[in-house]
Amino acid sequence: MSAPKRVKRAISGWVVLNKPYDMTSTQAVGKVRWLFSAAKAGHAGTLDPLATGILPIALGEATKAVPQVQDGTKVYRFAIAWGSATTTDDTEGTVIATSDVRPDRAALEAVLPAFTGTILQRPPIFSALKIDGERAYDLARAGETVELAPREIDVDAITLLEHGSESSVLEVTCGKGTYVRSLARDIGEALGTRGHVSLLHRSAVGPFNDADALTIDQLEALTLEERDRLLKPVWSGFVDLPEVRLDALQATAVRHGNSVLLTGAGAPVTLDECWASFKGEVLATGWVEFGQFQPRRVFN
Repeated sequence: MSAPKRVKRAISGWVVLNKPYDMTSTQAVGKVRWLFSAAKAGHAGTLDPLATGILPIALGEATKAVPQVQDGTKVYRFAIAWGSATTTDDTEGTVIATSDVRPDRAALEAVLPAFTGTILQRPPIFSALKIDGERAYDLARAGETVELAPREIDVDAITLLEHGSESSVLEVTCGKGTYVRSLARDIGEALGTRGHVSLLHRSAVGPFNDADALTIDQLEALTLEERDRLLKPVWSGFVDLPEVRLDALQATAVRHGNSVLLTGAGAPVTLDECWASFKGEVLATGWVEFGQFQPRRVFN
């Protein structure tokens, strides 16, 4: 006899996963979804298989909050191996260029300010960006010439944590769309040498960081009920946004997708982005215009 079919649950919340090395983000989501028997799951921000660290996994209604979390600030710790460039700009690729130059600490620290602020960055050819409907990494693996135009990215800060003759460890705080592999490549070239990422760990995404993280091994050791108790609420993905608290009548209107006039002494007149709640539960994301909350996406 075959095993009974696993029942999928309409469960909602966030699992802040410390993604292990050599696992794709899609595989990680599938594993967590299975562990929670969740009917619906997604993730906020892809991590390369060779990277570890924060992968926020949304279950149920939390999937509606993925865009807000995905657009949040990210923090990465990464190591640059000096002296060689690879096809993938990390250890997975084959070496395509080498250099005997090894930068000293002073030279490295001097060049880092050029990689902060709003800068232009050329994405790695082995990336998920699309060219005429095809993924860049699929074209690159097929041996085709891949050319990706530079894009504007925002880098808040880069700090040198450790320096050695063969590798250096840095931490970067950056916005959406930043490729750390490209940073390593470009920093190496700016120093007159070559470099690629030999270690990459994401320590924060939006409101979530290493302190929140759980490993797959930790989750597997728990019962389903114990896992449920570790779920972060849907609203935890919005802690970086203003909250608009509604009363019962306003909540009913918003649940039907209608705008509501905000009242009270502290009611906002204008907000570009915010979320509305009723008795601590998420009702909707949206904005405030002329004192009215305008729902963009309603939560069940």
